[in-house]
Amino acid sequence: MRVSGSSALLAAALALAAGPAAAQSQFEKYQKMVAEGSPVELFELVGEDLWKKKQGPKNASLEACDLGEGPGVLKGAYAHLPRYFRDVDRVMDLETRMLHCMMTLQGRSRDEATKRLFGNADKPSEMEYLSAYVAGRSRGQALAPGRSHPKEQASYELGKKLYFVRTGLWDFSCASCHGEEGKRIRMSELPVLYKPEAARPLMATWPAYRVSNSTFKTMQWRLNNCFSQMRTPEPVFGSEVVNALNMFLTVTAAGEPYRGPGTKR
Repeated sequence: MRVSGSSALLAAALALAAGPAAAQSQFEKYQKMVAEGSPVELFELVGEDLWKKKQGPKNASLEACDLGEGPGVLKGAYAHLPRYFRDVDRVMDLETRMLHCMMTLQGRSRDEATKRLFGNADKPSEMEYLSAYVAGRSRGQALAPGRSHPKEQASYELGKKLYFVRTGLWDFSCASCHGEEGKRIRMSELPVLYKPEAARPLMATWPAYRVSNSTFKTMQWRLNNCFSQMRTPEPVFGSEVVNALNMFLTVTAAGEPYRGPGTKR
């Protein structure tokens, strides 16, 4: 008899009373079960259509977008981001680079391209669909962000500093939640993300579909949401802050085979 997702989650909740180890075991079973029925593939299919769709004043698709492996090359591109791009003289992650391509290849304004970055269960955003499609082309590739260029090294160092900087009304930093072993929010563990063993499984499965609200979430959404929870103004989309934190976390997770887009609670 197959156990429903709600039943499995209830079992994990009840196991919490028996101790963290029992709760984690039940929660891992729940995560595995919901992943089997994840709609991630559907997001990738829609994302592929959007990648090839002609849009904007230039009536062009994104098929010539250079994500670092050459124009139009998607295999392994996500696994090698963030990285330095000479044409803009800065480090970019996936979403920042795709926004650049929307503006340069399609002729869309920044305001138009970013008017709806984060969708909902009824209507996911273009960026979410595209992120699912592009990231999926890196399955099995080892995470290997850029590390040799001076600006890549500077981005890593900035991200490392930002991880520990306290800010906002609550005087929180990333490390306030993700800096000490054994912390959790309800049934979710809070991994210590400056440690490779904790960063690897996380970074290897984002972007991801969130079962709790039936939406697909991008990595920039995940980082922005953390700022929001710290009661700190969210960074501007594609800002150096987000790119640097993404760089720090991905470098920390380097070497892990990418197996996303994932499915989260």
